[in-house]
Amino acid sequence: MKYLITGLGNIGEEYWGTRHNIGFRVVNELAIVAEAPFCEERYGAVARFRIKNAELTALKPNTYMNLSGNAVRYWLQKEALTIEQLLVVVDDLALPFGSLRLKTKGSNGGHNGLRNIEETLGTTAYSRLRFGIGNNFETGKQYDYVLSKFTLEEEEALPERVKLAAEMVRSFCLSGAEITMNQYNHR
Repeated sequence: MKYLITGLGNIGEEYWGTRHNIGFRVVNELAIVAEAPFCEERYGAVARFRIKNAELTALKPNTYMNLSGNAVRYWLQKEALTIEQLLVVVDDLALPFGSLRLKTKGSNGGHNGLRNIEETLGTTAYSRLRFGIGNNFETGKQYDYVLSKFTLEEEEALPERVKLAAEMVRSFCLSGAEITMNQYNHR
């Protein structure tokens, strides 16, 4: 089986290490473990590798967050994949820091990257791995918060949570969404 694993984020050094780029960190972890380098291709950086019998194309879109749907649509078509073979890794303000939730469909929750993917693909029925970034910001400061760096304490906890998120992606590809949700969603 083949999969497109898309980590959402923004390109550019100024965005590295921000809460909004956690999707990039998770797909980076997958590629590092697989020893698969990212190469710049159309609409983003791509790494290809296998996990047992699953073929993965890991994508970090270079379209910026708000136009992520263009990259996702292009790579689904290029790889001849269905919507069931897509998993989007995304930051989520509604979840406490480090919480991980796999869902097979749902609303965009106000996330502009997910909103654009939904508009471009014409559906909300695609899997997403939501990575909690917390919501410790003042009213009206959401934009600044998602583009801020993690605290030192959060940075220290991130490697373990990113590894767990990568483990969930591997489980999704090898065991399916239902088993992965049952096994990981409350860890």
